[in-house]
Amino acid sequence: MQLCFNQATTLENSNLAKDLEFCDKHGYDFIEIRTMDKLPEYLKDHSLDELMEYFQTHHIKPLAFNALVFFNNRDEAGYKEIIDEFKQMMETGKKLGIQYVVAVPLVTEQKILKEDIKNSCVEVLKELSDIAEPYGIKIAVEFVGHPQCTVNTFGQAYDIVETVNRENVGLVFDCFHFHAMGSTMDDLKKADGSKIFILHMDDTEDFPIGILTDEDRVWPGLGAIDLDGILSTLKEIGYEGAASIELFRPEYYQLGAEEAIKIAKETTVNSVSKYYEFDSVTVG
Repeated sequence: MQLCFNQATTLENSNLAKDLEFCDKHGYDFIEIRTMDKLPEYLKDHSLDELMEYFQTHHIKPLAFNALVFFNNRDEAGYKEIIDEFKQMMETGKKLGIQYVVAVPLVTEQKILKEDIKNSCVEVLKELSDIAEPYGIKIAVEFVGHPQCTVNTFGQAYDIVETVNRENVGLVFDCFHFHAMGSTMDDLKKADGSKIFILHMDDTEDFPIGILTDEDRVWPGLGAIDLDGILSTLKEIGYEGAASIELFRPEYYQLGAEEAIKIAKETTVNSVSKYYEFDSVTVG
């Protein structure tokens, strides 16, 4: 397995240039680049060519753009925005060597029938799949474990991906989101591990199902999530992708960026290495 860093973990105390420097220093293999804020911020003072050169001359490589947000059940204008944004991601992603674009379902207070959610997701994902095919970039759908998200359990997300039935469309498996809305281990055990493209590692404080928020996340192994059950099952079903640490903890934003990146590595490797061997990562 390879180790990845998601920039949300240092969202308020770092930037892309620093994250790359510290992640490369501490032996990360990949980074998930935040396209909503960190990449535009970087491009104010740097060029895309500089970023390309960095990846060409350092060990760390780009794993994913995170994220194409709220892709389903949009009005006509919103749908056009999603398609245009995705096409731009493809052009930029090809230059950088991006493997995946994370696609996040709509979060809304509006009640939408599950059938309508599924139909919209399948329709849009098939179109995105067609657009992405020539670029060799895959789409990783991330279900979000909050009641207001239109796709909020593993079983629901997996059903959508199975219906799409495209080689370049799969899932992000986030341990927090799996736990937060009570996704079941039975659904995970029945899944094909090759349809899971990215593993997001995290943990959470022990609040009731349905009221957890991203700010409740803690370092892997320090919370209430059954990481042993999840990781052993992922191993059994054949997951072979990267482990990407993703936290949104306000207290962790008070740390220095390098310290946070180092702790993220140590806690992730300690949790995951019980079930997977890392290709080039050692703790310390």
